[in-house]
Amino acid sequence: MDLGIDDRTAVVTGGAGRIGRADCKTLADEGANVVVLDVDADGASTVADEINEEADGGDALALECDLTDREDVAASMEAVREEFGGVDILVNNAAMVDARSRIADYDDDVWERDVEINLTGTYNISREVFPRMCERGWGRVINMSSMAGWYGGFGQLSYSATKSAMIGLGRTMALEGAQSGVTSNVIAPNIVVSDFAELSPEALRENVDPYFARIAEATPMRHLGTEQDVADMVAYLSSERASYVTGQVVGVTGGVDLFSF
Repeated sequence: MDLGIDDRTAVVTGGAGRIGRADCKTLADEGANVVVLDVDADGASTVADEINEEADGGDALALECDLTDREDVAASMEAVREEFGGVDILVNNAAMVDARSRIADYDDDVWERDVEINLTGTYNISREVFPRMCERGWGRVINMSSMAGWYGGFGQLSYSATKSAMIGLGRTMALEGAQSGVTSNVIAPNIVVSDFAELSPEALRENVDPYFARIAEATPMRHLGTEQDVADMVAYLSSERASYVTGQVVGVTGGVDLFSF
């Protein structure tokens, strides 16, 4: 299926991470030029080099950027405009997800860090890119939320709160961009780790993490997902084929959000 994004330019924040890398490579495979944006310069370069070594597909550019620094964000997006002419697709993927603690014991510094990176960082780059998409008359914004953002996450206070806010931010951009050819959607994945996706709940409990095991047990498909499952949805929502899809929260969940008994 031709997704119609040949020569479009995509910026993927957190592009050096697991899901970001899959997003970058999938969009490039579909013909888009990809900006691998990450605070991890070496990781971003590695992903961009992997893409550029492929014979087919779009080109990749690695950019080191601190999303919490608005001047850095503005300079980075100016570099993208100089290289590719503008941003057509923005995948807001960067986030911190390493805290597990009940609210009574929550670390204030972790809360402030996660709000600054997960939410304000997304706001900073969206504010830089989204108005220009509207001016140009075409654009795709995809915010990466989470099942924790949809339903809450025990011990994940700052993560679930910021991921919930990503839904409101994405839907607001959908309203503002609707008459300008710009769509904005939100993806809410289950746990996606390719290395663990084929493991049974029992194997996850024994060898990986009891938390992952409980999630797999609650998932009707009885296994976790992969980064590619998310990247394929990113590619679709970035495409011409999804021109009438906006303001939606799309679960990539294996059915974990379904009521089952």
